[in-house]
Amino acid sequence: MFRSGPRDGKLSLVSTALSDEQSDLRQTVGDLLTKRCPEPAVRRAMDSDLGYDPSLWDEFAEMGLLGLCIPEEYGGAGAGAAELAVVAEQMGRTLMCGPYLSTAVLTPHLLLALDNPTECAEVLPTIARGEMLTAVAFAESGSARPPEQPSTIAEQTGGGWAITGEKAYVLDAAAAQRIYIQAESPSGTSVFAVQSGAPGLAVSPLTSVDATRRQATVTLRDTPARLVGPATALPTALDHAGIALAAEQAGGALHAAQMAADYARTRYQFGRAIGSFQAIKHMCVDMLLEAQSALSAARHVAAAFDAGDVDRYADLALAQAYCSDVFVSVAAANIQAHGGIGFTWEHPAHLYLRRARTDAQIFGDPAWHRERYVRIREEIS
Repeated sequence: MFRSGPRDGKLSLVSTALSDEQSDLRQTVGDLLTKRCPEPAVRRAMDSDLGYDPSLWDEFAEMGLLGLCIPEEYGGAGAGAAELAVVAEQMGRTLMCGPYLSTAVLTPHLLLALDNPTECAEVLPTIARGEMLTAVAFAESGSARPPEQPSTIAEQTGGGWAITGEKAYVLDAAAAQRIYIQAESPSGTSVFAVQSGAPGLAVSPLTSVDATRRQATVTLRDTPARLVGPATALPTALDHAGIALAAEQAGGALHAAQMAADYARTRYQFGRAIGSFQAIKHMCVDMLLEAQSALSAARHVAAAFDAGDVDRYADLALAQAYCSDVFVSVAAANIQAHGGIGFTWEHPAHLYLRRARTDAQIFGDPAWHRERYVRIREEIS
């Protein structure tokens, strides 16, 4: 159990235990990713032009993982946040490379929140079948969060709309066949759809610390676009993507803690396992405690959203801040536990730290999430 915040003088409890179906899902996805995403496969994917393994993506589609968040009427499974969190945990554990967060999580929740049946009917079934990759571009230079008034401008033309501006830190934009752009229009901030290869569209891959998660800068100059709906739907989509990201961070932190414990048991110095030394022993215990707490927080907030708990947004803000901090802390401690070998390119420990550093920024840094928590509490009181 994870205890949520106060509500009307009472404390609510949301179970973080998995149901039988969720446990089966966790086992199935875990077995698949253990087999398909060992360290050599991760390195091959992150060094490839695409940044992911297309055959694994096809397998995700066959298993229904790409349609997990998509309602049954659009060819998906109609699963909840708790099931998504279970899958994300395993993807974080194995550092799965691929556009899952952008295509299979962020885009479906954005289109559903936009309440645009035509766009949903056109795009969501193709995502579920693994036939389309998408990206959502909202951040601009200086912040990973959507600006209140974007500098990206959409203007009406004789044949529709044209967008001019630049978006930063766009997940998986280079591989996307369709990009959803937040832009300012005469009727307010809106979301527009832009096809890959459109005139005036330039996608420049970013060289970031984490090669397992592709990002790009998207530049538009009078680029033809199609209006999809108001940008008020974007925060809802980012909240649901944040649930998945928190679970992914918890899964990565747990694996990093396990890496440190395994090494401490098998690495001998002065005739004894280094795990028998008090400093290393206490470090591993602290790592496990933090990682397990992050897992509880991530599962709790997923269950809270499925239950419609009134405190779910405050809980999400805390979970995002905590899971971000924990993943970075545990991944760094894992390198310390490994000593010199943990700093080498050949060892996988640094890959987890690189992913942790990126994950702690892409939907807002921990400080932003803590500030959001304070704002929510002030509004309640």
